[in-house]
Amino acid sequence: MALLKIENLHLDIGRIPILRDINLSVQPGEICGLAGESGSGKSMTALCVMNLLPAMARASGQITLTDTDLTRLSEEAMCAVRGQQISMIFQEPMTALNPLRTIGDQVAETLRLHRRASWPEAREIAAEKLARVGLPASRFSPDLYPHELSGGQRQRVMIAQAIALKPALLIADEPTTALDVTTQAGILSLLRDLVKSENMSMLLITHDLAVLADMADQISVMEKGRIVEQDSTKSLFRNRRHAYTRKLFAASGHVPDKGTAPSDRPLLQASKIGVTYRRKSGLFSKPVETEAVRGLSFALHENESLGLVGESGCGKSTLSRALLGLQPLSAGHIDFLGMRLDSSSQMPTDMRRAMQIVFQDPYGSFNPRHKVARLLAEPFHLQDQPVLGLQREKLLDKALEEVGLSSADKDKYIHEFSGGQRQRIAIARALVLKPKLIILDEAVSALDVSIRARILDLLADLRRTHQLSYLFISHDLHVVRAITDRVLVMRAGQIVEQGATETVLARPAHSYTKELIAATPQIPEAWQKPA
Repeated sequence: MALLKIENLHLDIGRIPILRDINLSVQPGEICGLAGESGSGKSMTALCVMNLLPAMARASGQITLTDTDLTRLSEEAMCAVRGQQISMIFQEPMTALNPLRTIGDQVAETLRLHRRASWPEAREIAAEKLARVGLPASRFSPDLYPHELSGGQRQRVMIAQAIALKPALLIADEPTTALDVTTQAGILSLLRDLVKSENMSMLLITHDLAVLADMADQISVMEKGRIVEQDSTKSLFRNRRHAYTRKLFAASGHVPDKGTAPSDRPLLQASKIGVTYRRKSGLFSKPVETEAVRGLSFALHENESLGLVGESGCGKSTLSRALLGLQPLSAGHIDFLGMRLDSSSQMPTDMRRAMQIVFQDPYGSFNPRHKVARLLAEPFHLQDQPVLGLQREKLLDKALEEVGLSSADKDKYIHEFSGGQRQRIAIARALVLKPKLIILDEAVSALDVSIRARILDLLADLRRTHQLSYLFISHDLHVVRAITDRVLVMRAGQIVEQGATETVLARPAHSYTKELIAATPQIPEAWQKPA
């Protein structure tokens, strides 16, 4: 008998159809994968199960948990189901957790609400659950706040909160999307162990087919609010009966045409650079110094795509801020286009103009109150002469057209675009001053596989047409292999290995590089060949 059974589920929000004829079941002790692009209906299916739908939503069909029809329960009855029988792990723990409450109190709250436990009892159990997910009190006090933890640690708090009452069904909505490979491997291993040891079932929602290949017993593929293919994991990967499944599979392994080989001439050279943070833990305490980057040297050549990989906290983003002049150097110097930046100098305007960045979260890097025209024009303040009138309009139109958008998009707000379109606008903003180097900081990590493939093709085309160089920062080794010529492997503020991308990833020399590669989810080679 299925633990969860969804039959003929339809969902409309207002007059907009969202889900159509969804039929899905999850067996006891099973991990069921739900794959598809953003907007396909994956998360809305999960929210239907949790009955956490917006006010204008109208759902029909049947959702049965064991022998209880959840669609017939009142809100009060569903409150008793959530947490005790079904729990959900959301994609972004920093927005799901309360920043004003400690992690121990947030896990204990579940026990207080459902079991009427006293605070001492609830906090004791909360500490046990946090230890169960790898956050023992000896190293991670329950009195810590979410902002004091890393992304992977916050995700573990969410998992502790979700399993506090030992639910029968755990729904995990993109639980590892923004995490580096070793953290992702730890979270996935934890989830797999919890399903087995706690005798739970799991509905795993993700766009990463390699994660599903490693985790799921069966997979349902969703497109435009419908399930287009269902099968056991091995059979689905081998057969790929539906065209949309084949499209997702092709996009996940897409390799863009890199074009011409990079030049031997260095564009940027970093020589023994260091970045040190000084922070005080109290009003009268002495400042504590932390070396985020130390003694780091490398070269980036003209028309080269250089990858930079490593775990969160290794210093990748600190390095990018130092290159952009946003973080002062404590040692060494950077040479770029005949200009030098060191610990005693400010970044020259010409140097800043020739180096731009595309951030991971395009929505967070844009002011939502401004239209696209103003957002794209922000870099113009770096010009020696004001860019006004017809010249300004032509530059903005050209930048939009080069990234596959139209001049009419100038008059829209950023919320009117999809995630992939926002990233294109971010790339257009970086292009508008015709830079020589663009730093891409996790620029495709949160995108669906098909959108990611199109953005990678766009970046490859722009590199050819503009003779651009890229510093491509990413935790996704598949993407790094597809888009870069060389790669730097960074750990604890230092480069531990570098070389041609294919050489480093195929035959790693350093133990840390081997650890990163081993932690990367892989679709078994035998499954990649159609049956």
